[in-house]
Amino acid sequence: MIDVKENPYICCKNNHIMHLFYAPGLKNNTHVLTEDESRHCIKSLRLGRGDIVHLTDGQGNLFQTRIVEDDPRRCLVEVEQTWHEYGKRPFNLHIALAPTKNIKRYEWFLEKVTELGVDEITPLRCFHSERKHVNLERMSRIVVSAMKQSLKTYLPVLHEMRSFANFVCNASQENRYIGYCEEGDTPHLKQKYRPGENALIMIGPEGDFNHEEVALAKDHGFKTVSLGQSRLRTETAGVVAAHSIHLLNEG
Repeated sequence: MIDVKENPYICCKNNHIMHLFYAPGLKNNTHVLTEDESRHCIKSLRLGRGDIVHLTDGQGNLFQTRIVEDDPRRCLVEVEQTWHEYGKRPFNLHIALAPTKNIKRYEWFLEKVTELGVDEITPLRCFHSERKHVNLERMSRIVVSAMKQSLKTYLPVLHEMRSFANFVCNASQENRYIGYCEEGDTPHLKQKYRPGENALIMIGPEGDFNHEEVALAKDHGFKTVSLGQSRLRTETAGVVAAHSIHLLNEG
């Protein structure tokens, strides 16, 4: 097995990754895919013995493997090459967003920010929240699927739902923002954020944050920012926030 430490973009430039499989905790030179992953690999994609398959452990490692046993119930692969910190970003992004009443919209948000690249996601329970609980197991499956589909090697950390007050009072990130349009001129996120910095961005529910929540956030170091002149749905605002951070880091 070759262990590559150089720039992963250079190392992999000649490897066209068609599909990515999730292999959490992969440490050995051989690995057995789960039954679902094995079936998808052998039955759906019609890959067989000798074919190359790429895996990730969700921790930034990319593994080039070759199929040794093409059993659709337990596909065995052998690791040939490993790239560390594949696609690593120079910043950390944490988005805390209140789940929408229509959970499908929140699941869409999870999928899209994972495709863009996000490190942590926290569902918030706010004063105006209409949804008080979420199915974390289902949400985790959506995030894993989006990671594989977008060929990312970092799986976002999906936290349990937390109350607004608990989350705000325990936030430790240095650069903290709350998406909220107050009366008067609220600076755009791009005016406050500096490329390369880690960022925590909070987005409220359909009814937005109330004045008490905003005041509490300000007392704990959050800066109020806008995401533009358009009135955005909660889930859209979360995606726009993530995309804005990525664009600012590409400039």
